[in-house]
Amino acid sequence: MSKIILIGANHKTAPVELREKLSFSSEEIVTALEFLKQDKDIKESLVFSTCNRTEILYIPETGEQVNKMIEFVSRHKNVAVSEFKDALYTYKDDDAVLHLFKVASSLDSMVVGEPQILGQIKQAYRIAVENNASGVLLNRLMHKSFSVAKKVRKETGIGDNAVSISYAAIELANKIFSDLSQKTVLLLGAGEMAELAVEHLISNKVKQIIVANRTFKNAVELARKFNGQAVKFEEREDALKDVDIIISSTGATEYVLTRDQVKRAMKKRHHQTLFFIDIAVPRDIDPQINSISNAYVYDIDDLKNIVESNIEQRGKETIKAERYIEEAVVKFRKWLESLAIVPTIKALNDKMSSIVEIECNKTLSSLKHLSKEDIEAIKRMTQAIASRTIHDPILFLRNTGDHRDDSLYLNVTRQLFNIDIPEEK
Repeated sequence: MSKIILIGANHKTAPVELREKLSFSSEEIVTALEFLKQDKDIKESLVFSTCNRTEILYIPETGEQVNKMIEFVSRHKNVAVSEFKDALYTYKDDDAVLHLFKVASSLDSMVVGEPQILGQIKQAYRIAVENNASGVLLNRLMHKSFSVAKKVRKETGIGDNAVSISYAAIELANKIFSDLSQKTVLLLGAGEMAELAVEHLISNKVKQIIVANRTFKNAVELARKFNGQAVKFEEREDALKDVDIIISSTGATEYVLTRDQVKRAMKKRHHQTLFFIDIAVPRDIDPQINSISNAYVYDIDDLKNIVESNIEQRGKETIKAERYIEEAVVKFRKWLESLAIVPTIKALNDKMSSIVEIECNKTLSSLKHLSKEDIEAIKRMTQAIASRTIHDPILFLRNTGDHRDDSLYLNVTRQLFNIDIPEEK
């Protein structure tokens, strides 16, 4: 049976500096999947990369190929294996399935219960499908992860008062400035994270929101939505003199605000406190800004303290969610086992025998004149026809080649003859 392997590093095993180096952009994911598709040792693959984790989920053709996958990451990200190997975790089979379900259900997130993770996983899966990198097993596994995540959110309180990273950022701002109603916020970036941050800021009644984005049109749209003001991205340094809080979540690969830029701005604002919240990976804000008097930079790892205050109240809901997830792992394992050759052949035999018996008895019931010997001869003949009919399909299923995707053929056989074992609800 095919193995399911997951390797990765996340906020629990790797600091933000290392996660930045291992992070894959959407373009890099496509390139990586193309490369993995050419590898005869890898049958199916999916690459998942967010601020807090980079994970590769794959089905090997032979063996486990863990070292090969580590070398692959090293080459594609140009990072020495020695630099990240200690931060990696490897899960196999049920453990890999369990981990994926926990990630999708937001039980493994920095902020337990945050809703964005499922959308990010769906996007990673979409890229894998569009690039023909996933197959029967990963397709089924990913769809199961979506349904279990949906059940966890619906049946537990894990999402109640869920604090996303952006929400945690605003909580942090609230602690630095006790009253946000007199503060002006500069938002760098106009993506989903930025929009969520704005929603939380509005609920905290901030004085004004200024939006800067590389695509000015997007900045205008977001600013209009929340009665804010849009400025061009190139004006960001100039905007620093009039704001109190900067929240940055762009997709830039280099710092969008440097120590020198902030130093110049501080003179113009008479060294009044500036508070930076960097929720981007790779980081947007130069950490050296912390060395400037009255300038404070917080990155994604700094938000952990706020997050931890919610862990206790979610404990009971997490236990309930874990029970749903463990049940889903068992069901997925049953489905995998149902793809094995022997159950498929037995189910095919049983189905054909049942059809022949029903149809034969139906016909014989109207032929009252036949002798007992004639009836037995007809029964033997119909069973022989059934056996001969499925003889070649069974031979084909038993003839497992080294380079053949058995799971695909077994799945097709079960659908073709309508003998799929119904899943437990």
